[in-house]
Formats: sequence, structure tokens, C-alpha cells
Amino acid sequence: MLRKMIQLLILFTGGTIGYIFIPDLIRLININAAPEWLINGYTGAIIGALILYLSLVWFVDNIVSFIGFIEETLVKFPVTDLLFGTLGLVLGLMLAFLITVALDSVEIPILSSVLPLVLTVFFGYLGFQVGFQKRDELMGLFPSYRSSSKDSKKNPDSESGIERGKLKILDTSVIIDGRIADICQTGFLEGTLLIPEFVLEELQHIADSSDVLKRNRGRRGLDILNKIQKELPVEVEIYEGDFEEIQEVDSKLVKLAKVLEGYVITNDFNLNKVCDLQGVDVLNINDLANAVKPVVLPGEEMGVQVIKDGKEQNQGIAYLDDGTMIVVEEGRNYIGKNIEVIVTSVLQTSAGRMIFAKPKLLEKAL
Repeated sequence: MLRKMIQLLILFTGGTIGYIFIPDLIRLININAAPEWLINGYTGAIIGALILYLSLVWFVDNIVSFIGFIEETLVKFPVTDLLFGTLGLVLGLMLAFLITVALDSVEIPILSSVLPLVLTVFFGYLGFQVGFQKRDELMGLFPSYRSSSKDSKKNPDSESGIERGKLKILDTSVIIDGRIADICQTGFLEGTLLIPEFVLEELQHIADSSDVLKRNRGRRGLDILNKIQKELPVEVEIYEGDFEEIQEVDSKLVKLAKVLEGYVITNDFNLNKVCDLQGVDVLNINDLANAVKPVVLPGEEMGVQVIKDGKEQNQGIAYLDDGTMIVVEEGRNYIGKNIEVIVTSVLQTSAGRMIFAKPKLLEKAL
């Protein structure tokens, strides 16, 4: 169908050009005794259509392929990107037209012929870029968009609340960590998981790294995403937009969470702090892990194995099964041994939990 449409367009274009120019061309070259029917405009249309069609018939397949490529590329773009990009393009062309009209009074031949083309290309490109990159801010100008955002906050059960208020945006660190897949599998995390395309690009960059450790971490992250998308009962969406004016991935995540009014899921302590400062809701996997750990109170007894020296003098280090570090005062002499300790204090932060204890034998001796 597309091929036939292109062929008809070529015939129509060639016929139009032939109808307008070929009779004048015949008169110009002064063909002697040219019959009247040859100078006729309809004859010129037929000749022009045949000439252009025969000239381009070998390129029809290439034209079809090029149009198909453009169509596929445009289909992949989100509707909002195309809408605001086109709106910016139209405004840019209108601005170029107004400036060109204002400059018509200038009697400079070069400016009169070249400047309109330059202004059209420049303002058209500039308008498209501004509309495309500022689409999220422009959407916030519409009252219906703002009211829907407010309704989603007031009524979480509404459709808008499901689409906007419950979006969970994953960052690179939490994907590589892998615990997000286990949390999704248990059903404790509801709503839609949103994976930005710039996070996928960062994961792919890590997976292609020449460093073996980074490459393994990147591939693990891609495997985790594949598992979440194909095996777990959770809805996953890919956000194809980008904030090209922002370079850092963490800053893009914060900006995206602000625009969509969603949550950032992370285990990055620094990103957690930035989200708090920016007023963005954040779900920290480490906070969740700390919350479900067994509560340890000062004075409780537990059995541990001291495995190495601590930073301070005579300290020993032990670990619980969940990875919690225990600092054993005066525990250096018990390295490699299983001993009973008494908890003296507990320090818990978003970066993890640390337990301070001392040997029970030492307490008895005192």
C-alpha cells in the first residue's frame, strides 16, 4: 500500500511539474514546427510524470524503507514527547515567520533570500528541543493535570492514584543488590515498578565494563530485572523519557520522582539523604531490612564467634546470620572462639545496624 502511494505521489509531482514548466521549456528551446499538441499543458504533464517516474523507479524501495524506519522510530516515542515536541516546533516556526515578515522591509538581497530559511531551521529546531525537554514542566501548567495529581494524593484508590501515587522507581544500586526481587515475590510491595531507561543504560554500561567485578555486578542487575519482569507477579513499566539537561543518574531519579510523584526505591545512603532534602518520598531497602531484624536490647545474651580484630585496641568483630556486625569489647583474645556475650548498646541507621557487646566471662569476673 505504501509503495503504491509513493508511486502515485511521484506521478502526481512529475505531472504537476510537467504541466507548469514543459510547455515553456519547449518554447524556450525554440523547437521548429513543434505541433500544437506538444506545447499543450496536458501533454507536458504526461511527459513530466513519465520522466520523474522513470528517474525514481529504482529508488522506490529505498524510499519505502526510509519511511518505514521513520515510522518505527516515531512509534517508539511516548505520546507526550511527540505532542510537546511538535507544539514547540509549531511555535518556533510561527516565531520565525513573524520575524521574517518584520524583516521584509529590509532591502538587502542576501538577507531577503537566505535569512528566512536560516530563521525557519533555527527556530524550528530550537522550538522542538524546548518543547521536548521541558514537556514535564509544561504538563504541570495544565489545571487538569494538577487537579489529577491532587486527587491522587487525597484518594489513593482512584485510578489516577494507582497510576501516579503508587509508582515505585528503582535505582541502579537496588537492582544490583537483588533483594528487591525477594520483596516483590513475598507480595509486600504493591503497585507498579518503574524502571527508567537511563537506569537501564547505566546497568548496560556497568555490564560492559572491562573490570570483572563491575561486569559481574551489571550482569547480575540485568538478571534481576529479567526475573522481576518475567517470573514475579508485579507490574513493571519502562520509562523511556530522559532529562538531557541533567548529567547524574541520581539527579535524574530525583527529578523523575518529583514529576511523577512516585517513590524512589534504593539502598544508597547518599541518594536517600538527597531525596529527603528534595522532599521526595524514598523507600530504603536497608531500612526495611533493619526493621524486620530481631530486636536486640541492651543486657541480652547471645552466642557469637569472634572472627577478626576490631579497629580499636582489644576489640573483636563477630557477625550474626543476617550480617549484622557485633563489636566485642575486649574480644581480641577470643578470636576464632565461640563465646557468650552481653549486649551493651545498639546503633541503628539507614546504613545498617551495629551491636556493641562484651564477653559474658569478663562480666562475671567483674
